Amino acid sequence: MLINMRIYNTLTKSIEGFVPLTPPKVGMYTCGQTVYDFTHIGHGRKYTNDDILRRILVNSGYNVTHVQNVTDVGHLVSDADEGEDKLEKGAKKYGKTVWQVAEFYTKHFYDSLDKLNVLRPTIICKATDHIADQIALVKTLVEKGFAYDTPEAVYFDISKFKGYGKMFGQNLDEKQTVRMDVQKGEHKKHPLDFALWFKKVGRFSDHAMHWESPWGEGFPGWHIECSAMSMKYLGPTIDIHTGGEDHISIHHPNEIAQSEAATGKPFVRFWVHHTFLMVDGRKMSKSLNNFYRVEDVEAKGFEPLALRYLYLTTHYRKQLNFTWESLTAAQEGLNNLRKLCCKVSDTLQENRNVLSPEKLAKIQDYSRKFKTAIENDLQMPEALAIAWEVAKSNIPSPDKRDLIAEFDRVLGLDLLSSSKGLSFFWEGQSLKDLPENVQELISAREAVRKNQDWKLSDELRDKILASGYKIEDSPSGPKLSLTSSPTT
Repeated sequence: MLINMRIYNTLTKSIEGFVPLTPPKVGMYTCGQTVYDFTHIGHGRKYTNDDILRRILVNSGYNVTHVQNVTDVGHLVSDADEGEDKLEKGAKKYGKTVWQVAEFYTKHFYDSLDKLNVLRPTIICKATDHIADQIALVKTLVEKGFAYDTPEAVYFDISKFKGYGKMFGQNLDEKQTVRMDVQKGEHKKHPLDFALWFKKVGRFSDHAMHWESPWGEGFPGWHIECSAMSMKYLGPTIDIHTGGEDHISIHHPNEIAQSEAATGKPFVRFWVHHTFLMVDGRKMSKSLNNFYRVEDVEAKGFEPLALRYLYLTTHYRKQLNFTWESLTAAQEGLNNLRKLCCKVSDTLQENRNVLSPEKLAKIQDYSRKFKTAIENDLQMPEALAIAWEVAKSNIPSPDKRDLIAEFDRVLGLDLLSSSKGLSFFWEGQSLKDLPENVQELISAREAVRKNQDWKLSDELRDKILASGYKIEDSPSGPKLSLTSSPTT
């Protein structure tokens, strides 16, 4: 078990040793998607990093219960209480019902993460399936005097919670100065008071999603769902709660306030926040024509796992700039790493030899260095570099394969999958299954391409075609397919 695991805690602004509340159990909650539009590659980075953290914990022997919400109601255009509901915005944009929008984009979200080899959460919980839980939590807050009823909404009274602001490190007066863009609702006592329950009145008179409550028909605010659902499945205190850096100023402080006000217990022990992905040095935006989905990556011939490889090249708390050039380099890096790994993927265990003390020490050192890297606040660029060292090393193949398999349980790059070594495999079959003359032609073509001898490369491609196989080049590597018959 990872007794030396250290993680940066946003709440304390320091790297701390991680020990779960009730080892070996770990309760982990990750803020999920607001499902009103397409999932993009920026989301992909955040959830890949969540996946890495979970994989490290599981691989270390922890029993992780991973809970993730699906926000399908209540998240307004502003993270505060202004603007329309994002689900209604999506429904208008695409000419569908809010329920159709939620279903479609929930599927798109998880389909996108599947392609990035992100493990599905232990529990996926939709806000609309937990309305009763949210109402119960709001009722508790009202009864304890932390919330108040108004004609338009039930608000949380931040003046009653003395610890408000401990995450973003400001007192209330400083926060108010900074956040005067948060408009004061007609009946709010304080501009930063936030809605727990919106009533079906005024601007929300025609809101499509509404339920009965002690305060009349309406729908929950965005913040309350995470508290209600996390506590339902993980208890009043969570070991790890993750999110994007945009959650630090509003959403997560509000979660802390309402949760701790209701239970009187610490809500989260470790807060882990991920830094945004930039595209061509700018924030991703459809108006800038730099908004990309996983499908856009695939359409250009890249493998989704090349995107995962790119994510791993930069620490989760550092900004990563996506360009098509950087993705090309990541795809080439992944291809080359897989080529090295695939050379040992079929090694039989019975071929294992007794190791010399020197070789054994070398293997143990690689394992120790990898473990040290991932334990140190998820230093994945360093961990990836160690995987490269192992792949290039002269340690015996069976032991090299074991190390690569061990590392890949964390990296999630399918380094030993026979269908992924694209330069050495065709249609899921090993290169060695091809006729010997075709094998030689493919190997020769790979060699001349590295020397940029494009004329000879084309000649060899024609000879491969004449042998009954079509080879096409893509950013993810040469792809081979069988034609109907050899050219005569």
